Amino acid sequence: MESELIRLPGLVDLHVHLRDPGQTHKEDFLTGTSAALAGGFTTVLDMPNNAVPVTGAAVLSAKAELASSRVVCDVGLYLGSLGQDLPELADPAGLAWGVKLYLNVTTGGYLLDVERVADVMRAWPGPGPVLVHAESDVVGTALAAAAASGRRLHVCHVSCRAELEPVLAAKRAGLPVTCGVTPHHLFLTEDDAAQWGAFGQVRPSLATKADVEFLWEHLDGIDVVESDHAPHTAAEKKEGAFGFPGLETTLPLLLQAERQGLLTRADLIARCATNPRAILGLPEQPDTVVEVEPVEFEISAEGLHTRAAWTPFAGMRGFGRVRRVVLRGERVFEDGQVLAAPGTGRVLRPQR
Repeated sequence: MESELIRLPGLVDLHVHLRDPGQTHKEDFLTGTSAALAGGFTTVLDMPNNAVPVTGAAVLSAKAELASSRVVCDVGLYLGSLGQDLPELADPAGLAWGVKLYLNVTTGGYLLDVERVADVMRAWPGPGPVLVHAESDVVGTALAAAAASGRRLHVCHVSCRAELEPVLAAKRAGLPVTCGVTPHHLFLTEDDAAQWGAFGQVRPSLATKADVEFLWEHLDGIDVVESDHAPHTAAEKKEGAFGFPGLETTLPLLLQAERQGLLTRADLIARCATNPRAILGLPEQPDTVVEVEPVEFEISAEGLHTRAAWTPFAGMRGFGRVRRVVLRGERVFEDGQVLAAPGTGRVLRPQR
């Protein structure tokens, strides 16, 4: 019955890779934002490690123009930096919601010399945070650079105790730092990765069961759940590509965890809506609601909107199928179908 539907605000994923432009064989703005709506997300923030790295104003503006004609939910964009392009961080078009720095090897070889981290942080004018891919070997460097530069820092996808503990210590010391965790680091372990071979490759790597338990035990210190939606084709995964698709499985995994007593509905809304909006200063979406059918089901790749067409969570139990999404008073998704026309979503600009 309609009265039994779970009603949620439009969810926000501040960490996705929509692959457009340059790698649209595995995702594009239309398929990626369609997957977002199917997962209950009405706003997503797209990372800059495209085939042509988004490290300057011209590339960022061209990407925004492309997105504006294709997206079916709201999208924000980040700038990146390889440390040699500091003047470009001025962002004259006012499009960037933050600057993303990669301090460890991941997709695309998009790597910043750790010696340049503090320089880049100082050059970033804001208003959004500096976001970092910083695993256990360099997370301390990122935190120290943030302290030295005075910039707000968001540590993406904390995956283990060795990454989360320094972040929690920095928070206790008063440093303006936030952090996120992915569903795959909450629900999967290194044992899964060993079983799957190349399909288990992700960065940061899946960790131990003890690490997963530590993340859950310290969920109060983790600000957001971010999917790190990183689609690749099956052939690319067999060749060792890093990353998992996740936009369509995040919500049912979290709702199932709620049923198991691992978190509350308030925890879910805070980490998938309220906190990411506050961290980035995202505008509210009036007359927006996600309606979810309260059913348990086995997660599978069947019916996924992402072009990747596979999921690492296949065979696991999820709870809650998105029945309907209303964005600014308009039905944009219902019963598995995207109703919004390409370009219906907005490319968001931060307030200066």
